[in-house]
Formats: sequence, C-alpha cells, structure tokens
Amino acid sequence: MRRYLLVLDRDLVTEDEPRPAPISYLAARQQQEPCQVVVLTVVRSRKAQVPAFMRLRMSNSIGRYGRAKLPAHDVKAAEHRMSSAVLQLERVGCHAMGVITRQRQLGLAVRGEIHGRHYDEVLLVTGQSSGTWLSRLVHLDPVHRVRLRLGHRLVVFPLSAAPQAVPVS
Repeated sequence: MRRYLLVLDRDLVTEDEPRPAPISYLAARQQQEPCQVVVLTVVRSRKAQVPAFMRLRMSNSIGRYGRAKLPAHDVKAAEHRMSSAVLQLERVGCHAMGVITRQRQLGLAVRGEIHGRHYDEVLLVTGQSSGTWLSRLVHLDPVHRVRLRLGHRLVVFPLSAAPQAVPVS
C-alpha cells in the first residue's frame, strides 16, 4: 500500500473544476494500487503572527517568547478544508485521515509531519502566498525548501486557472 501526504495550504474546491486536480491524481494512483492518504492542513493567519519588535519587547518584559493565539475562524476554516479533502478522497476509494498543524510555516509543517514517517509522495497544494517575490527569485520560498528536502517525491499543484501537477526532477 502506497502512502501519500497531501499538504493543503489553500482550499481544494473551486467553481471551475468538478474534481480538484490532486483528487484526480490520487484517484488514478488508487486504480493502480491501494493507497493511504494523510491530509495535512496548515492553519494560515496573518493576524495571529506577532511582529518582530513586539516579540523583542515581550521577551524583555516577561522573559519568554510571546505567541498570539490563533483566531477561532482560522482554525475552523482549516478544519473545513481538511474534512472536505478527506471526504473527497474517501469517495474515490482512498483510505484517508486528516491532521491539522498549528505550525504557520509551510516548510516546518511538512518537515514535522515527515519526520519519522515514510511517504511515497508528498502532494503540495499551494497558492500564491508561498513566499515573497524575492524569496521565489532566489529559491528560498517554502516550496523550494521542501523540494530540496524531498526531491522527486514532491508533486506541486499550484494555484492557477488550469491546475497541473508539476513533477520535480
């Protein structure tokens, strides 16, 4: 049985597609051989991040790193993304389970999930928010960092009008 990690950085469902590209990709793999999929959903919230000057000020005053609590609506949105993906995967016959990570950085979330576990492929569904233009230019954005670690096992599904799987060589 092949194991896949499906990392959701954005919603899978769009109005244009009846079946999202990652689900179609996994359905084709399921027809070849039974597969098990772990859906890792990243909670994204820019409001929950504490600015650097505030962290420094808080650490000087209280002696530890201050972390803002994640807003409940961001966690609920992540839960909805995860349960929707798990439901779609079970409809095509894959055994699926979901995990929500509170890690805000995509690379660290993936690294934490693959540590000590074996996945045959990692499918990354990401949007345009994966790094700044400068980090993408010098290949220091989260997608390139994950690509360095995983190599050919990474398949990226970028946000576009017609999603295509981008295999890594």
